[in-house]
This record gives sequence, structure tokens and C-alpha cells, in this order.
Amino acid sequence: MLPFNQKKETMSFVFNTTKSIVNAPNSAAELGQYCQTLKIKNVLLVTDPGIVQLGLHQKIITNLENCPIDVVLFSQVEVDPPIAVIEKALLFAKQNKIDGVIGLGGGSSLDTAKLIAALTYSEQSISDAFGIDKLTQPRLPLIQIPTTAGTGSEVTPISIVTTGEAIKTGIVSPLLLPDVALLDATLTVNLPAHITAATGIDAMVHAIEAYTSRIKKNIYSDMLAVQALKLMSQSIKTAVHQGHDLEARSNMMLGATLAGQAFANAPVAAVHALAYPLGGQFHIPHGLSNSLVLPHVLRFNKPAAAQLYAELADIILPEVCSNLASDDDKTDAFIDYLENLIIEVGLPNTLTSVGIDRGSLDSLTKDALKQERLLVNNPKPMNEADILGIYQAAF
Repeated sequence: MLPFNQKKETMSFVFNTTKSIVNAPNSAAELGQYCQTLKIKNVLLVTDPGIVQLGLHQKIITNLENCPIDVVLFSQVEVDPPIAVIEKALLFAKQNKIDGVIGLGGGSSLDTAKLIAALTYSEQSISDAFGIDKLTQPRLPLIQIPTTAGTGSEVTPISIVTTGEAIKTGIVSPLLLPDVALLDATLTVNLPAHITAATGIDAMVHAIEAYTSRIKKNIYSDMLAVQALKLMSQSIKTAVHQGHDLEARSNMMLGATLAGQAFANAPVAAVHALAYPLGGQFHIPHGLSNSLVLPHVLRFNKPAAAQLYAELADIILPEVCSNLASDDDKTDAFIDYLENLIIEVGLPNTLTSVGIDRGSLDSLTKDALKQERLLVNNPKPMNEADILGIYQAAF
């Protein structure tokens, strides 16, 4: 049976991803060679103050300068970057006459790097690019180096910008896909446990929502989502609790990238739609926002998506599912597994535990309703009362 009453024509699809993916420990040490191949001579390194404090940027700069390649550093990226920060970065890039961009960090740094590459010498403004396929001019050469195993931004054609006080707005275009993604798991070994946990759950959500995406679900994304969940379900607890285990770190980084490729082509849905207002209004990290609503969205979706959730349960919980006959039972086991996993990796699991009061649920609901780009992908249609009910269940 095809899910969501999809017709057989949905096997027709277009799949886009990053041109070159390098997955190897210490691959960041070869960065200069990739810059030379792309004919970059004056590069802008985009990162955040936390990366600078850890000193992760310095080896990158030294490697580039030895090539020799001139490096300009922009390290003022903020979490959920607001337009003002991106505009500041664009002006800085133009003043320094850059001819290439490197993103180093988590999703916010990588998203910012994409927009700098796309808009530094463009006649378009940031607001001109909001939406899908609005970018009209070629971008600068772009290399992405993730330092968390979570967002998958290194392989997605999406940048998220915070507009106004709390609303997150997407810019979606294949032009945002970088030339090279360097997956160097050694950059993640000192990542704090709570960040490893939150970004890991985020990546698992990407795989789950890609696999159940209503509109663009496809066989290619399905394969990636399944492999991503296999790798991450086997490794996330080790990566959180034994952070210097390079094999677990490598599995999480590759898994996050595979999940990123999956959801870049079969988009995420209601978990992300309900998570975004938590970040926008309360500045809760994105991965944690996802984990807070994940089990409750899955329970809501169960009547429409039990077959697909059961398929994922068979993959990551084979021993449990061998004793279960129905899709409903397997779905329940899948949700229970994720609920317990969130606790086992040390994340809060209620809105109350992160300081959200019941009086805020209405405003969260109204903001979530604005995420139409994501809600249309959800396996079960969701209205205002449904969203409020999920926030109440998470409270």
C-alpha cells in the first residue's frame, strides 16, 4: 500500500545534493587543496564566538595561510541568525573583496555562510530571497565544515533566518548547496554532551520526517533516511556519554549528513513547524526544541503514518518488533524508544522544564500555524486546535 494515498507517479522525483562530500577524520587539514581547486584566493571564514573560544578556527586559518590563501574571519554569527547579523556579514564580505566562503560550525554558521556566498555580490536583498527558488544569480565558491552532527546544513539547499522578533523564515534554492562538504569527526570530540544529544536528536528527526514526508517522499531519500537512523540509533548514546569515541562521533556525523540529504529532498514537517516557535520566542536550541515536541507529534500522526513508523521500528528495534504483529504496536514501540532515548541522553522532556508557562501556548500555536511550508508535508493534516493540543501534551 502506498502511504498517504500517493499515486504511483510520485516515484518521479528530482534529487539535489552537495557536489562533493568528503567523509574522513582530519579531512579539514586538506581544506587548502579544495580552495585551490575552486580557485579561491581570498576566503571569508564564517563562524561563531563559541568556535573561536574553542580555538577550532585557528587550525583552519593556519592551513589556508600555508597554501597560501588569504583569510578574513567573520565570527559574529548568532544562534538562529537574525537579518541584521547577516546584513552585517554581507557588508563585511563585500568590503574585503572575498572570492569564496567557508562555513565552520553548527547550522547557524553554515546557513549564514550560504547566504554570504549567494548574496555578497548580488543585486538581491535578503528579503528578496525569502521563499522557494527566489535566488537568481550565481553564488561564490562555498565549502562547509560542520562541527556538530545535527543540522545537515552542509547538504541542504536551505538557510533559516530570524525575522522580526521571533519568526523563522526560510530561503530555499539549489544554489545554496555548497561545492564541498568536509565531514571531519575530530572536530566534534570535545562537543559538550548536551549539545551532542540535542543535535543528534535533531538529525534523527530529519530522517524520520523525511521518511514520512507527505508531498515529496521518494525512494532515494528513503534509503538515506533509513541508513541515517541505523547509524545514529546505534551511536548516539555512546557519542553523548563517551565523547572521545571517534567511531561513534563519525557515525553520528555521517548519519546527520545522510539525514540532511534526505530531508533536503523530502522536506520535514510538523515536528519542525512546532519546534521553530520554541526557538524564536524562547531561544531554545533547535535540536532541543525538536525533542520536546517529537513524541507528541508522532502520536498525533499515528493514524496516518503507522505503517511507515512501523517500518522504521523494524529497522532500529528488530528484536522488539520481532514479537509485535501490528503496525500500531510497532509504532508505539518506536515512539516509546524515542521518548526514552531523549531521557537517556539527558535532555529535558517537558515545556515546563525549559521555563515555558502555560500562558504562552496560544502564541506558540499561532506562530506554528505560520509554518505552512512545513505543515503541508505532515502525514496528517493539522489545524490550530491540533497544534495547541500537542503543545499541551508536551507541557
